[in-house]
Amino acid sequence: MSLATTCSRSVTSVKRAILCSVTKTSLLFSANNSVTADQGKLPSKKRWSKSHKKVPRAAHLSWEERLADVVTPLWRLSYDEQLELKQKNQERILSQLSGHLLGDFQPHSSSPVRCSLSFPVLPILPSPVRDGYRNKSTFSVNRGVDGNQKTVGFYVGTGKEGNIVCVNGDQLLNMPEKHKLVARCYQDFIRLSSLEPCLLFHTGGHWREVTVRTNAEGHTMAIVYFHPQTLTPEEVAVHKADLVDYFTHGPGSVCHLDSLFFQETTMTRCTHEESPYQLLHGRTHIYEEVLGFKFRISADAFFQVNQAAAQVLYSTVRDLCAPIADQTGGQKKVGGTLLDVCCGTGAIGITISPRVDRIIGVELIEQAVEDATHNAALNNVLNCEFIAGKAEVVLPGLMSQLSSVGRGLTAVVNPARAGLHHKVIRALRNQPAIRRLVYVSCKPDGEAMRNFKELCCAPDPKKKLTGEAFTPILAVPVDMFPHTPHCELVLLFER
Repeated sequence: MSLATTCSRSVTSVKRAILCSVTKTSLLFSANNSVTADQGKLPSKKRWSKSHKKVPRAAHLSWEERLADVVTPLWRLSYDEQLELKQKNQERILSQLSGHLLGDFQPHSSSPVRCSLSFPVLPILPSPVRDGYRNKSTFSVNRGVDGNQKTVGFYVGTGKEGNIVCVNGDQLLNMPEKHKLVARCYQDFIRLSSLEPCLLFHTGGHWREVTVRTNAEGHTMAIVYFHPQTLTPEEVAVHKADLVDYFTHGPGSVCHLDSLFFQETTMTRCTHEESPYQLLHGRTHIYEEVLGFKFRISADAFFQVNQAAAQVLYSTVRDLCAPIADQTGGQKKVGGTLLDVCCGTGAIGITISPRVDRIIGVELIEQAVEDATHNAALNNVLNCEFIAGKAEVVLPGLMSQLSSVGRGLTAVVNPARAGLHHKVIRALRNQPAIRRLVYVSCKPDGEAMRNFKELCCAPDPKKKLTGEAFTPILAVPVDMFPHTPHCELVLLFER
């Protein structure tokens, strides 16, 4: 008996449709992206123990191998083995939630007993692309293996231990060749420059990281970060001109940059509002397509780093938020309102928009809201509106307006690793019109677990959680990051 069949018997007819749809998505993406029959199965324990080789001691490894172990820790395993490892990890994490709901979880135990899962966890959906999948990479500048401080790459070692070495990423499996090329050219440029690199802010220097963004069509954007220190604007302008000349007419022209941005900042990280991204060359944006919708990517906009797997993720979220009753695969409308919390540039809401009556997105970053509004107009999506502000501030007032929603209210949340603010959980929990909630998490064993428990616990007046509890119905892991231990988890709650 198939997993989908087994699961569907344990849930209502609506949930059966969801399971069928998500399982169909899994088969579709697996079939369309050359996943062999062997890859579709999880390795046996015997095969796993035989092929799971012990990682050699760092002292005997090359610098490239050490870097690969830091950035892509699973690179030595076959993709089947990576998926098995991630599947077991997600099941282990979710068993904590099951145990908590059943009252068996022992949070202070040194080795907590793994509880049986009280809801189905579907097999992890594989990434259609395994190598070179990243569409965004940030390369650091620091002392290299040969001692050259103008080395561009990634860190091995830690600042705390004082043993940082910057190693080029040419051998990393998750990096596309175009990103590696831009990094090599940037290293060549700063080595030609008379200015020193900025390794530590208080020790001086100017040249900092470079971020490379690409899309499925091969368009390339580079963002160079620069510390002005005591240079005058006129002096900075000279070096900006040198940078443009190198990448447009010099050796860097092999990169064929579509956009070259420059950000002067005295802080480690800052937004466009704090220190504007200066366009030195080319177009202001590149564009990416997901599930037939086009999205504008600005210099600092968030977008999933694996475009091919993003299609799997968003298709899964769409099927859980707005499941279609007939399994024709069309864009049948189910109606209702979708509340999209932490909506970013609007990707989730826009891809679901044909199936619902109305989308309301809430996002903290103003530039992202501008991008979301633009993306909706770009795709001629007229049923989306986006609100800028902290979700914990916006939601309480918005909820009173949504109480009168006639055809049902569904919520989808896609927060950062820090999870949702407790006031957001409270607002969602206490809104009786929300009957279905989809939570997308990149770190379910972190603060997201606290969110899960507060959504599902018995009413607690002390925490102001007075609404009816949600119940976890279904979990779907999606592998967005091959060769690393990480994946996205999509969790459906209902009440």
